[in-house]
Amino acid sequence: MCGIVAYIGHREAYPVILKGLKRLEYRGYDSAGVALLDETGLNVYKKKGKVAEMEDSLIGKALPAKIGIGHTRWATHGEPSDRNAHPHLSASGKLAMIHNGIIENYAQLKKELVSKGYHFNSDTDTEVLLNFIEDIWLNNHCPLEEAVRIALKRVVGAYVIVLLNSEDPDTLIAARKGSPLVIGIGKNEHFLASDASPIIEYTKEVVYVNDYELAILRPDELILKNLGNEKITPYIQKLDLELSAIEKGGYDHFMLKEIFEQPQTIYDCLRGRLDADKGTIVMRGVENHLEQLMNANRIIMVACGTSWHAGLVAEYVFEELCRIPVEVEYASEFRYRNPVIHKGDIIMAISQSGETADTLVAIEKAKEQGAFIFGVLNVVGSSIARASHSGAYTHAGPEIGVASTKAFTAQLTVLMMVALKIAAAKGTISQEKYIHLLNELHEVPEKVEIALELNDRIKEIAAKYADTHDVLYLGRGYNFPVALEGALKLKEISYIHAEGYPAAEMKHGPIALVDETLPVIFVATKDSYHEKIVSNIQEIKARKGKVIAIVTEGDEMISSLADDTIELPAADEIIAPIISVIPLQLLAYYIGVYKGLDVDKPRNLAKSVTVE
Repeated sequence: MCGIVAYIGHREAYPVILKGLKRLEYRGYDSAGVALLDETGLNVYKKKGKVAEMEDSLIGKALPAKIGIGHTRWATHGEPSDRNAHPHLSASGKLAMIHNGIIENYAQLKKELVSKGYHFNSDTDTEVLLNFIEDIWLNNHCPLEEAVRIALKRVVGAYVIVLLNSEDPDTLIAARKGSPLVIGIGKNEHFLASDASPIIEYTKEVVYVNDYELAILRPDELILKNLGNEKITPYIQKLDLELSAIEKGGYDHFMLKEIFEQPQTIYDCLRGRLDADKGTIVMRGVENHLEQLMNANRIIMVACGTSWHAGLVAEYVFEELCRIPVEVEYASEFRYRNPVIHKGDIIMAISQSGETADTLVAIEKAKEQGAFIFGVLNVVGSSIARASHSGAYTHAGPEIGVASTKAFTAQLTVLMMVALKIAAAKGTISQEKYIHLLNELHEVPEKVEIALELNDRIKEIAAKYADTHDVLYLGRGYNFPVALEGALKLKEISYIHAEGYPAAEMKHGPIALVDETLPVIFVATKDSYHEKIVSNIQEIKARKGKVIAIVTEGDEMISSLADDTIELPAADEIIAPIISVIPLQLLAYYIGVYKGLDVDKPRNLAKSVTVE
């Protein structure tokens, strides 16, 4: 989950690395550091806190190095502190290393090294791995790349590492397993990073490093090898990404920018696929495997966090439209139990980053048992994309805010198109309903635009409830997962305790929490459950609870009961979750802002969870 950046070439390395770390700070912001190699030697500068604090500590220093590595940390082993910050120096001081991932057998390796007289200056697994590499390097009198290769064969866990060697000022060595690494190729220069955002300013030519690959980089040379020391021809790709996509564009926060981008990102997701006039959906990833998808014994949605909530909505959609049994699994649980998987089962892996460690391992296990893997992903060329048999990209663009917003609505849009495509082919929905839902999806960007016009109204409601300590979110049917997502957003952004429940389950426990101080948010747009949810609202009001209701425009019944109402454009209940989540995103955002919190970088969280 940490962010890594490295540079070798003709530029000054520090400004390149610093800018890259700022762009990767969504991956971790417990501490930051750089290691730079110049004629004065190998110098490490690191600081607890955000990248800006490290930057401030280096103001006025001459930093002329043309080679360097940088890191912004999300703590795993060892608390956030100067001593646990990366880069780490080896015992001899000759090597510096940065690391993203977890070394699971670090304790065993550390014990071996302690017995040889090594002492450690941090609590991290990274320092253990670095000294293990150095021990092999010095004692075997072998090239450093060979020492790395030998060491990594002993390592259990996930990693991207980048090493800087004071005795070889023209070389960087990097390796990857389970965590992302991209190399940018310039003219007599190379860039390394956890994702492409630090690179696009300098080059559009990149190589995505695969698991168990090792890269040796010099200003004018890139060598890729596997752990068997066999050379691999790098596959150079062109980045389809613009610099403006990773800048705030006048918004106060990336989260607000990304919320307001949703009409466009949903349109981009639909563009070239859905043609309402012709009544068609074109999705090559579905069409090329249509028989397999139509004849699936069942579909298992595997995801984490917000993507799991998208899977829950999709469960309702696929079972309703396609008549295929669907299960939705937390990837972190699915990977560790012994699930029953049969040939003919479809695993749908849903992930914004395409690097979620638990999801990646879960699909690899399912593949071994004969399942067909279909990825619903945002990042092109990501690990899960490469591990899937087929899939569909969401085309939501970079999502920098840690709390996912536009990725969620894009995932829902893709999943609904996939379901409609399968249902039409199977004949499990009528042509009339198919055309109706196509038109409904076509209208979503416009309806989301209308929902965003309620920004000022939602801001007022947020001010009213910013000091609350607990919030209950309730919904039924397709809107139940939306309630879960709304509660998650509030927890992530404002640190207010919030829970999402099916509205009917309220009577089985949560109603005990209701009093005049408890805000209860109902996702209650008009659907087949409408009369039932009106009854649930009345039960809350009878116990003096405060009701905030997300309703369909013109719903006078619920408006008369609620303390605060947010009215949305009418939409079919299958499509409604894409729209009804918008005010919940804005509400969480503004409550976080009123509380004076950093909504783009919530405490303890990182964007891409590449460790267990």
